Amino acid sequence: MSPENESNSGEFQFNVGVIGATGYIGAPYRAEIREATGARIVALCARRRELLDQAGEEDGAGLLTDNWREVVSHQDVNFVIVATPDALHHEAVMACAEAGKHLLCEKPVGVNASEAYEMWSAYRDAGLAHYVPFWTRFCAPFVRARELLESGLLGEIRGVVYRWHNPRPDDMPLTWRDDAGLSAAGSIADVGSHAYDTLRWLLGREATRVQAHADTITPARSDLGAINLTEALGQSGSQSGAPRSKGTTFDYASVAWEFDDGAVATLVLSHTPFFRKGIAPELELHGTKASLGLDRVSGSLTLAKPGEPAEIIDTVPNNGFGNRFAKYVFPSLRQALAGEETDHPDLKDGWRVQLFTDAAARSARSGRWETVE
Repeated sequence: MSPENESNSGEFQFNVGVIGATGYIGAPYRAEIREATGARIVALCARRRELLDQAGEEDGAGLLTDNWREVVSHQDVNFVIVATPDALHHEAVMACAEAGKHLLCEKPVGVNASEAYEMWSAYRDAGLAHYVPFWTRFCAPFVRARELLESGLLGEIRGVVYRWHNPRPDDMPLTWRDDAGLSAAGSIADVGSHAYDTLRWLLGREATRVQAHADTITPARSDLGAINLTEALGQSGSQSGAPRSKGTTFDYASVAWEFDDGAVATLVLSHTPFFRKGIAPELELHGTKASLGLDRVSGSLTLAKPGEPAEIIDTVPNNGFGNRFAKYVFPSLRQALAGEETDHPDLKDGWRVQLFTDAAARSARSGRWETVE
């Protein structure tokens, strides 16, 4: 550890560069980093100058640029956040590995599993720290569900039903997430990656084959050009007269699969306005002894045993994550840099998840069962 990378407390000092600094993901990340100890924001990259200048004032960053390579090559930056559209991850991440920069890369980490594997291999071989933000692992109701699983209360899990609905407003304009040229596989890769990683983390299993139906079922939306998701949400209802077009990515999917131990699962994913949350448990885990329902909206955990009425056995409010960088990212990466064991989600997890989402997308196009490989 070189002296310039060490804080006054002796901990590793994160000198952060953010690529995609002003978007729906980058902006809240920067706010959290500003409040975290042992970190400072050094360089920012974004395509729109007015938003970039505002971000620079907020962060006190020395470098403001629309060229991501300048962030990667900056001599003071030792940790890069890649928060760009999916299709722009691979080249930047590979450059970060070559430049010796530690990394947080948004999910899905690439446009396909081949890219994801290259990225993980580069970081593994370089001995650099890397993080992929599968945040559901830290959501309080899911943490409690994992404790109940590990207690043996449910027995052996044989079936899973998962509903992940992120309804968008009826009149929200299109963003890059609706563009098949920038998004890995629409809702399958976006929220599907979170859902599948959650199950891998809960159950310690992998899928072997998958069958999916997916489509773009939201009607045509206003096309306002290159706006980010935050701006799109803010534009809802205020774009009369704008040209309208339909997204080119999947915004709905129903996915069935088998785990490597023969257990089965069904996953329904949606960004459409009319698949709403809170109607049924988000997650159902069905075991040989009992079944558990988890409702993230209410925080309730419902247990059903054979021959007995279902009952709420715990309520764990979902109060958000707090400062994710102070609580999870920086402590985990400091452990990794110190040579300690850590179980934080990383590029290997990103690759394993993308094997699944790739197979689901292939199945949606082929209409057949597809092997996860």
